[in-house]
Amino acid sequence: MRVLVGISALVLVVSGLFAMLAPETFFNTVAVYPPYNRHFIHDIGAFVLGLGSGLALALTWTDALLVALAANALGAVAHAVSHFVDRQLGGLPSDPVVMGVFALLLVGLTLWRASQVQRTSE
Repeated sequence: MRVLVGISALVLVVSGLFAMLAPETFFNTVAVYPPYNRHFIHDIGAFVLGLGSGLALALTWTDALLVALAANALGAVAHAVSHFVDRQLGGLPSDPVVMGVFALLLVGLTLWRASQVQRTSE
């Protein structure tokens, strides 16, 4: 089971990075659902990256809350990057800031939980 989860995590993380880093190529080879929308492909990549990281982290960390927070933080950071990179394509001018603040909140919660888990294990 762990091997299959690891393979699934790898497929998701690689797919997410592919969508984030090469959205047009991702659209042309994987997600051919017209019309092409770079921001939408970036968002798909961000969310798939978060899902894959959750599976990967669950294979190594035993604290479920820490895994969930870290995976959500990674997805939120990627989503914030997506909104920053694509800010000229539409949306609200405040989107990059709002998404960035939310991502920072999740990163902070992840670090807080990690410190609690580390204290407990000492």
